[in-house]
Amino acid sequence: MRRPGQTPDESVWGKARGLDPALPPYPLIRHLLDASAMALHLWDHFLSENQRLCIAAGMGLEHDVPHARGIVALCAGLHDIGKLSGFQFCDARAGGTVSPQLAQDTGKIGLEALSHDVAGMESLPTTLDELGWSDTSPEQSVKRRIAEIVGGHHGRFFRFDEVMAYNQAFQELFGGAAWAQQRAAHADAVSAILGDPPLPTQFKAPSAVLVTGVVILADWLVSQENYLKHRQANLEATLEKHFATSCTDAARLAREAGLLPVELNRKDFAEAYGIKGSPNPLQQSIMEELPAVVRQAGRGAGILLVTAAPGDGKSETALEAERILSAACGTRGFAFVLPTMATSDQMHSRIAGVLTRQNGETAGLTLVHSMAWLSNAYADDDLTAGPRVLVCDGEETAGEDLTARHIAQMRPGRWLRGSKRPLLAQYAVGTIDQSLMAVLPVRHNTLRMLALSGKTFIVDEAHAYDPYMQVLLGRLLNWLGAYGVPVVLLSATLPASVSDRLIKEYLIGAGHGRSKLKSRSFKAPYPGWLYVDAATGDCNTISDERHRAQAAVRPMDLTVDVQRVSGTRASGWGQARLAAIEAELAPLVAGEGCALVVCNTVPEAQDTYDWIRERFTAQGLASDELQLLHARFPGDTREELTAQITARMGRNGPRPNRRIIVATQVVEQSLDLDADVVISDLAPLALLLQRAGRCWRHETWWAANGRPGGRDRPNWALENGPRLVVLDPLAEGGAVPREWGEIYPELLLKETSEVLAQRASRDACQIAIPAEVQELVEAVHGDHPERFHWSNPAMSAAWTAHQGNTAAQRSAGTVVVIPPARTVQHLNSLHHLEGTEDEWEAATRLGADSVRLLCLYDHADGRLTLDAAGAIPLPEPDGDGQLATADVRTVMKRTIPVRSDWFQHDREEHRPPAKWAEHPVLADLLVLKQPVRDGQVQTVLVDRKQMRLDEELGLVRR
Repeated sequence: MRRPGQTPDESVWGKARGLDPALPPYPLIRHLLDASAMALHLWDHFLSENQRLCIAAGMGLEHDVPHARGIVALCAGLHDIGKLSGFQFCDARAGGTVSPQLAQDTGKIGLEALSHDVAGMESLPTTLDELGWSDTSPEQSVKRRIAEIVGGHHGRFFRFDEVMAYNQAFQELFGGAAWAQQRAAHADAVSAILGDPPLPTQFKAPSAVLVTGVVILADWLVSQENYLKHRQANLEATLEKHFATSCTDAARLAREAGLLPVELNRKDFAEAYGIKGSPNPLQQSIMEELPAVVRQAGRGAGILLVTAAPGDGKSETALEAERILSAACGTRGFAFVLPTMATSDQMHSRIAGVLTRQNGETAGLTLVHSMAWLSNAYADDDLTAGPRVLVCDGEETAGEDLTARHIAQMRPGRWLRGSKRPLLAQYAVGTIDQSLMAVLPVRHNTLRMLALSGKTFIVDEAHAYDPYMQVLLGRLLNWLGAYGVPVVLLSATLPASVSDRLIKEYLIGAGHGRSKLKSRSFKAPYPGWLYVDAATGDCNTISDERHRAQAAVRPMDLTVDVQRVSGTRASGWGQARLAAIEAELAPLVAGEGCALVVCNTVPEAQDTYDWIRERFTAQGLASDELQLLHARFPGDTREELTAQITARMGRNGPRPNRRIIVATQVVEQSLDLDADVVISDLAPLALLLQRAGRCWRHETWWAANGRPGGRDRPNWALENGPRLVVLDPLAEGGAVPREWGEIYPELLLKETSEVLAQRASRDACQIAIPAEVQELVEAVHGDHPERFHWSNPAMSAAWTAHQGNTAAQRSAGTVVVIPPARTVQHLNSLHHLEGTEDEWEAATRLGADSVRLLCLYDHADGRLTLDAAGAIPLPEPDGDGQLATADVRTVMKRTIPVRSDWFQHDREEHRPPAKWAEHPVLADLLVLKQPVRDGQVQTVLVDRKQMRLDEELGLVRR
């Protein structure tokens, strides 16, 4: 490599704003060396083995991994080379320190506004040419790829312009000859300290995506304000000494950020999961049979599908599988993703216990969803802002206090609380949305991809996603397959057609041809598991012996009693429904027992609760024997209600003598409760089976280990056995109630009604669980030939509508999602949609947008309070205009997620108080100001609907 004959001019600054103004700005070359040193440390200590191998293979260096390490550090060391441009004059004070040689040779600086990331991308190829860097690949592809990485280090890739990159006139937009010489000098100095690693002969896009993630992460870590201030005041005499110090500091910064992995002290099954007894046959099979399958496959990357009935311990099964798969293919830790924030909160608590019991208190564990900071797992005094990260002068980003925080025992550092960082923790639990952002064209999607590619990826409740989300999940699995990431899918009711598509997307990412996979199908035993190796495509399943043993663990002959409540509200559907509920609850009210009533909508749940309370109070039903649970309670109330219900009706009790729970779909997923009978509105069959999973859920466990309080089930329940009562308005030619709107596809409701009716005529509608679960799921939810029949116009219309909606959702997903991993040519295709700069501009779910509503109380004297009694005033900013974190949390825990279109005509009237207008979170709330007159809370008219927050019913909208 030719040396340019110049040393880096340290008047060229890299960081200034937020630093000590009495000292010179922080030199650019020093910041570049800091980033290189951090990249080396991240390679050695943060990246997993499979990530290092994937990056090296993408460079054609799978047999020379240290060489790949040097290229990654070089990319990090060049990331801000574009600051040798008009950027130097974006700060008047710092710009005044630039040397006369540069100040007098500005070329065409100022003629066109160019950000320094774009300037770096477009100037880098000629800079590397001037240094004599050889590039033997066609069309300068490796230099272009490094330039794309430099251009993407602020989280968004740009289109590389060949004309600008290789045209002298355009290059003068970045300064005259002196500026070009300094870019070469800076690049040369970084390369020399790294030992002048030669360019590889190739640099594939998936590898470059991970390298970009490393560059972003390294830049953020060494751009922390406190660190820069210290280095600014203590500059070493030479660049070599500076780099040596940076290498030493990198270890501390990464450790303080909570990024360094922790090895668990693995305990046996019962101790690790805090449960009594031995693994069930499904879990034993994973522990004993899966390792041999993985060893036979080689590296061990592959996709595992686990199918089992609700309550069969799929979560523990997944964690055992993760231990095996991570050890085999070099991943460290896991991302455990779920459909909702509520299920994520519960799983986070369980995972925290698992880690703690295995000496993992210091492991990085984060809760990853938009409202994670509201969880009771996080203490208020832990929610203060972390260190500021000076990512770019004029673009400082505070260490945010609005994201995940570790439970009290697990505090690896505040740094992971920052925006977009929680997934980087060794163990991350959260909603699937946060992971799907990796395959949407949003800023910093590469950082999310980096975070996920080093872990085992576990998807719980894999059946819970609509066609749009399935497209996004399939594309994420495609990229994870390309990276050799082990994946675990868990479900009780996943149609084979869906699991087949997801597995094939993973295999295509791993390099298998789409055409060859068309003739293959991947069907898992139920209950059981199926494992498909990423490299070979070989498929293995649970042994027949263990499959039969698992099926015999919790066999249940579920009686499904279909109550025909057809009609409309005007003609008696509502009355017939309530009469059926009354008949089912009468034995319980007269004696004892626990029942779960599941309604399809919140208003129906509220009406049903009101009706049961009115009907049975006179018969002795106490107020604390009836509870309502749905998603329109304030967050703290819903969390408290959920905890009460699961504590009382879970495995360990104490079980109440009598309890009726009225709920919505929130009980379908990961809510651990056992009812003597489940009464449910008609829903798609897979969801009915999920609801039925709460019926006699712990019967086998109690039979073996004793019942809470020593009490058996009530006689009426023992006589009937486990029983699901389905209130079916479609029976005998009825229609979908208008109150249900479009909550479920009409086709699935019709087919569920028909399947249940057919089984009832044949065998009294007995369902053998788990033996018949998959058959029933396929009958309604599986892929079938065209269902259009002229003889049945109603069903044909429903089929046509369902097909159209499914196609539209898949099409919408295909439009927004990034390309498959192996098809990417240019990195700007990862940001192919104009304007999708940040997370809120790309949806992980289709449907009406949601907002958070805060219900306030407007008293006659003009005061607004958080409570009807007027004792809790609204938090006030302090003298500096700041709100205490604990106060913000108090407010946010009282909010309710609602549809934004409820306020489409009255939005301005429901803005938050003016004193919150500048707050980054509270300013986005909508408020419902409920008048309080003579001690009574009044309703509020919003877009022709009356709304109020009721203490027992939650948010009521009529």
